[in-house]
Amino acid sequence: MSQQPAPSIATPSDRIWTIPNVISFFRLLGVPLFLYLLLGPHHDVAAVIVLAIGGTTDWVDGFVARRMNSVSRLGELLDPFADRLYILATLIGFTVRGLVPYWLTGALLLRELVVAIALLVLRRHGYTAALPVHYVGKTGTFVLLAAFPMILLAKAVPSIDWWAGPVGWGLAWWALGLYWSAGVLYLIQTVRLLRAARVAT
Repeated sequence: MSQQPAPSIATPSDRIWTIPNVISFFRLLGVPLFLYLLLGPHHDVAAVIVLAIGGTTDWVDGFVARRMNSVSRLGELLDPFADRLYILATLIGFTVRGLVPYWLTGALLLRELVVAIALLVLRRHGYTAALPVHYVGKTGTFVLLAAFPMILLAKAVPSIDWWAGPVGWGLAWWALGLYWSAGVLYLIQTVRLLRAARVAT
């Protein structure tokens, strides 16, 4: 039986103006708009719409990049940066408005701090490539970006709080577990890379 060649993995290009990157740029523009709507005039329904679009396009830009074979190095940096910026902006806005407790904000920010320290340690040991994005972390981010609009929607429309609130908080707990599970996986990757570097030297 003849052996089929393995499918090749697309090499990221140096292109800037790709459709996925344009989508990511528009996602970034939604962050200040969301914060203004949430903290300024308190247009919560409009803020929910902006936040939901930002969370949905998180999946869209990656899908388009793979479908159109337009993966770029900028996109590999821009997509996770937009994710983290949305999460950070939402946590700040929700905490200021009293929509989420401080412990949830602290738990999510602590996870980001742990991963950031791991990356700094790798940089000090000469490892400059980004850690591969794990599907657990990507799923956790997606669920978290689904939880936030639901929590805000429950606040904006009190008549649906009886079901939107529990759904939103259920998603938030699920996302928190996935987020920290991914953090542990990144730490394991970090330890393995450091050990491999030590053996190589």
